[in-house]
Amino acid sequence: MEAPHHQAPAGVLKITVNSPGQMGELGRRLAKILRPGDLVMLTGELGAGKTTLTRGLGEGLGVRGAVTSPTFVIARVHPPLGAGPALVHVDAYRLGGGLDEMEDLDLDVSLPDSVIVVEWGDGKVEELSDDRLRIVIDRAVGDTAVGDTTVGDTTDEVREVTLTGLGQRWADADLESLAA
Repeated sequence: MEAPHHQAPAGVLKITVNSPGQMGELGRRLAKILRPGDLVMLTGELGAGKTTLTRGLGEGLGVRGAVTSPTFVIARVHPPLGAGPALVHVDAYRLGGGLDEMEDLDLDVSLPDSVIVVEWGDGKVEELSDDRLRIVIDRAVGDTAVGDTTVGDTTDEVREVTLTGLGQRWADADLESLAA
C-alpha cells in the first residue's frame, strides 16, 4: 500500500519577507503560477501573515469579495471576476476529520475548478490531493521587543516563508520565479 502523504518535495524555496506589503506581493506572484485544482496549505502562528498572503493571492487571481480570515465561517468561496478559478479559502483549525468534513461543508463549488487555500491544514487535508504546495510562514529569529517599545522597529514584520511543492504538479512549477 502506498503512502502518498510522504512523497519527496518536488521543489523548495525559502523567501524572506520584510513587510505585510511584501507578503501580499508574494501572494500576487504566486497567483500567476497557480492553476485550477491546486491545493495550497498555509502554516504559521497567529499573525504570521497567512491571510495577508491569501489576500494577495485573491487579488492576483482576480476574485470577488474581500479576503478575510475564514476562522468563524470555516470556509469562504471567492468566485472569479473573470475567466480564472474561484478561490476557496478554508480555516481548518477547528476541523478534526479533514476530507469528510471538507466535503460536508457543501462549498457549492467544484474543487477541481478552484484554487484551494487551507490555513491550519497540516494533518487534515493532505488527502485532498497528492499534489500540493505547502507554505510555512515563520517569524524571523531574533525578534525582541524591549518592554512595550516597538515603535519604529520593523524587525517584527520580517517573516521566513518556505514554499514546498509536493507531487508531479509542482515538479515542473517554477517556484524560483516567486523569489523575484
